[in-house]
Amino acid sequence: MKPAPRTVYLIDDDADVRDALVLLLRTMGFAPRPFAGVQPFLDRPDPRQDGCLVVDIRMPGTSGLQLLERMAKEAGGMPTVMITGHGDVAACRRAFRAGAVDFLTKPIDEQVLLEAIEAAFAALDQRNRTEAARAGRDARMAKLTQREREILDLVAEGLSTKEIARALDVSPRTVETHRAHIAEKLGAGSVAEMVRFALEG
Repeated sequence: MKPAPRTVYLIDDDADVRDALVLLLRTMGFAPRPFAGVQPFLDRPDPRQDGCLVVDIRMPGTSGLQLLERMAKEAGGMPTVMITGHGDVAACRRAFRAGAVDFLTKPIDEQVLLEAIEAAFAALDQRNRTEAARAGRDARMAKLTQREREILDLVAEGLSTKEIARALDVSPRTVETHRAHIAEKLGAGSVAEMVRFALEG
């Protein structure tokens, strides 16, 4: 089954630039969605975060830089490639601080743009993998009872079974039973993996 084309949201108030980039992106197998400004992009009927963004830094109304800085404050903002007709070092610095993947000056080199877009999708894929891993860890940690979580935290502090038993005023066998249940629920094959869950959870 052929994968669906990757969506590139293109925001530029210059119709000629939009048309040229739409043609390029379609030719390269992407699914471009052009917008003449930031507000139409924000008002789109399906505000999913399922692609990357290519946006002009300066436009009437809300600028591309303002959009980038706004998305930087929100969870799950799209990876963004900034484009500009003016080489502005200060704006470039602000864009990178807000998380821009790249900052390109017009006239845009097509190959450089495509490489920047590929980097944006690579960043998106990595973020999705990280979020999926985090969700998996959270789901496993949620299976632990309060006592199991207490024991896991003590394991992560480096305490032995006997030390944990003394700290909790239970028998070492009880601690071992809890540790076995913890390992099973977390899918942890070693103490090191259990410690990693405790530190990341």
